[in-house]
Amino acid sequence: MYKIAVLGKRADVLGFMALGFGVEAVSGPEEASQRLRRLVKSKEYAVIFVCEDISIALKDEIAGYADSVIPAVLPIPTASADGGYGMRAITESVVRAVGADVL
Repeated sequence: MYKIAVLGKRADVLGFMALGFGVEAVSGPEEASQRLRRLVKSKEYAVIFVCEDISIALKDEIAGYADSVIPAVLPIPTASADGGYGMRAITESVVRAVGADVL
C-alpha cells in the first residue's frame, strides 16, 4: 500500500503527523531536494506534498515529476507562506485531472 508524505519546514508539517502522513521536516531547499529524491526513490509514496516555500525553491525539480503518475509531487499552501503559489499549483493540478477549475 502506498503512503502519503509531506515535505517542508517543521512548523508547517508537524500537524500532518496526526493524519498518519509521513512527515519530512527540512531546514532549507538543499536538504529538501535530497529528501525529495529519497522519497521518490523509495517507491513507497503515491503522493508527496511539498510546502509552498520549499516548492518554490524546488520548482524545476518538482516539474520533472509532473508527468509521472506515482508519485504525484504536489505543492501545497501553508500558513507561513502567503504568496498564493501553493493554491495556484493545486488549481492547476485539479484542472489537469478533471478538465475544469472546480475550486
